[in-house]
Amino acid sequence: MSVTTTDAQSGVYNDKVVRQFAIMAVVWGVVGMLVGVIIAAQLTWPALNLGIEWFSYGRLRPLHTNAVIFAFGGCALFATSYYVVQRTCHTRLFAGPLAAFTFWGWQLVIVLAAISLPLGYTQGKEYAELIWPIDVLIAVVWVAYAIVFFGTIGIRKVKHIYVANWFFGAFILAVALLHIVNSAAVPTSLLHSYSAYAGVQDAMVQWWYGHNAVGFFLTAGFLGMMYYFIPKQAERPVYSYRLSIVHFWALIFTYMWAGPHHLHYTALPDWAQSLGMVFSLILLAPSWGGMINGIMTLSGAWHKLRDDPILRFLIVSLSFYGMSTFEGPMMSIKTVNALSHYTDWTVGHVHSGALGWVGLVSMGSLYFLIPRLFGQKKMYSVPAIELHFWVATIGIVLYIAAMWIAGVMQGLMWRAVNPDGTLTYTFVESVKASYPFYVIRLVGGLMYLGGMCIMAWNVWMTAREGLKAGAVPAVKIPAPAHA
Repeated sequence: MSVTTTDAQSGVYNDKVVRQFAIMAVVWGVVGMLVGVIIAAQLTWPALNLGIEWFSYGRLRPLHTNAVIFAFGGCALFATSYYVVQRTCHTRLFAGPLAAFTFWGWQLVIVLAAISLPLGYTQGKEYAELIWPIDVLIAVVWVAYAIVFFGTIGIRKVKHIYVANWFFGAFILAVALLHIVNSAAVPTSLLHSYSAYAGVQDAMVQWWYGHNAVGFFLTAGFLGMMYYFIPKQAERPVYSYRLSIVHFWALIFTYMWAGPHHLHYTALPDWAQSLGMVFSLILLAPSWGGMINGIMTLSGAWHKLRDDPILRFLIVSLSFYGMSTFEGPMMSIKTVNALSHYTDWTVGHVHSGALGWVGLVSMGSLYFLIPRLFGQKKMYSVPAIELHFWVATIGIVLYIAAMWIAGVMQGLMWRAVNPDGTLTYTFVESVKASYPFYVIRLVGGLMYLGGMCIMAWNVWMTAREGLKAGAVPAVKIPAPAHA
C-alpha cells in the first residue's frame, strides 16, 4: 500500500512526521558536528576565527551545543517517540496537524538559534542561551508535543503502556517544567531580557535545569529509544520488565536532586552542595540498572553482534552510558571535583555521554527506522554502517582519552605550589602543555564527523531507492486482539 489520500484514515500510522524528523536529525547531525570540529580547530589554531566576530569561539560554541543537543538529538527524539508511541499503542498519532506543527515549529527554533547565536544574542545560560522570543516558541512547540504524545497514549488500543513510553513521557513533562521555570525572564526589548532570578538563586535554578536537561533530555528520552529498539533489533524481549520499572522510578526521582554538584566551592550553601553530591552518588544504581537491563536483553543472542552493525551501535552506546554514569557521580565528589572542575576532564565526560551514548543510540535507532520508513528491507549499504561504527567509535575514544589526560594534567598543574607557596606553573604553561591533546581531540572529532557524513550518504541513497520504487509505505495499524 502506498502513501495516498487514504493516509488520513485512522487505519494507517502517521509516519510522514516521523520521516521528516528522522531525515532532519541526520542533516542537523552533520551541521552540529561540523561546527564542533570548527571550534575544536579554533582551539588548536586560534587564527581560524579569521578575526570575524560571528566566527569567534564564544559565538560558535553555544551554536554547536544547541545544534547537537536540540537539533540532532531533539529531532531524533521526536522521530523515535512518534514512531514508538504509535506502534506500542496500536493507534495513529493524536491530532495529526498538531504533530506537523511540532515539526515545522522545531525547525524554526533551530534556524532562529543558528541566526541569533552567531550574532551574539544570548542569555548566557548553559543549554539555555536562546533569547526570550525563541524560548516562548520552544514552550509552545513543546506543549503541542505533549498534547500529541499523551493524546496518543490516551486513545491507545491496548491496555498496557510499554516502558519506552514511560521514559518518553517523563522526558516530555520534565523538559517542559525545566525550560519554563529556568527561562522565566523580564523582557526589556525584543532581543534582551533579565532573568527572573538573581545571584546564587539564578545559578541554582540554572543548574537544576542544566543537569536535568542532561538527565531528561539526554538520558530519559534516549532510554526510551533503548527500551524499544534494542529488543526489536535483537528480536528478544527486554531482559527484565520489572527492572525497567524500578529503573524508571529510581532514575526519575534521583536525577532531580543532583544539580547542585555543578556548584561545588561556590556561594551556594554547603548543605545544598552536599545534597547534590549524595544524590549524584545514589544515581549510579538506577543508571547501571538500566544499562545492565539493556545489555542483558542480548542473553542468548550475543552472536548477533558479530554480523549486525546496527545492534552494535545500540549495545556499545550502552557501554558509554554505563561509563559516563559511573564517571559523573565520581566527579561530583567534592575532593575529585576540586581537581576536575573547570578542566578539560569535564569536556571529556560530557562528550563520552554525548558522542558515545546519545550519538550512537540515535544512529542505531535511525538506522533501524530509515529503511522501514522508506519501504526498504535494509539500508542501502550495510558495509557503510559497519565503517561508520568503527570510524565513530575510534573517534570517540581519541576524543575522550585526549580530554581526560589533558584535564587531569591541567588540574594537577593549576594546584601545584612551590615550597614558598607560589604557583609552580603559570596558566599559559598549562595551555601550552594541553596543545597536543587539542590536536588529538580535533582528529577524533573529524573522524566522528566523517562517520556522520557516511550516514548521511547512506540515508540519502536508502530514501532515494524507496522513492524511486514509487512511494513510501503506509503501514496499517494492527486490528485489536479481540477482533
